[in-house]
Amino acid sequence: MLEDRKNALEALLFVAGGPLDVRQAATLLELPPDTVEELAQRLMDDYAAGGLQIVPVAGGYQMCTRGEFSGYVERLLAHERGRLSRAAMETMAIIAYKQPITRAEIEAIRGVNCDGVVERLCLHRLIESVGRKDTVGRPMLYGTTEEFLRYFGFNGLSDLPPMPEGAEENEEEKSDE
Repeated sequence: MLEDRKNALEALLFVAGGPLDVRQAATLLELPPDTVEELAQRLMDDYAAGGLQIVPVAGGYQMCTRGEFSGYVERLLAHERGRLSRAAMETMAIIAYKQPITRAEIEAIRGVNCDGVVERLCLHRLIESVGRKDTVGRPMLYGTTEEFLRYFGFNGLSDLPPMPEGAEENEEEKSDE
């Protein structure tokens, strides 16, 4: 029975996408927190020689890759990053720097319809609706997600490079037209 719960904890860590709190894991597994800690330690031992590891993070545990394999992971992610079109990258940049922003405001800056691009970025979970603007029609506001930060390798929005010189003026000119 405990071996099944250890395997269940492994599955939870795999799908969690981030740290899994010990209390939450205990509730899900119907076990006391100290037993979850014990199972997590056993998983750490099981993964000691592989490409993945279980690490204690923020009062819980997370499954992640080992640092010594980061070069391989970076190459894969660099290949995956190439899958966004130029239009998607432009739209992402606008949202990242101007969030929260409406679709109409994005289109005013880009000068073209961006319905499909915004939809794809939402499907990739790089952006999400973060509320509605308090204006006529109450349009949706978009902002970046945690996945955006992971995808581009940022710890936070403060890691965004500075906006290129003249970009602000070009935007204002487009919106005045």
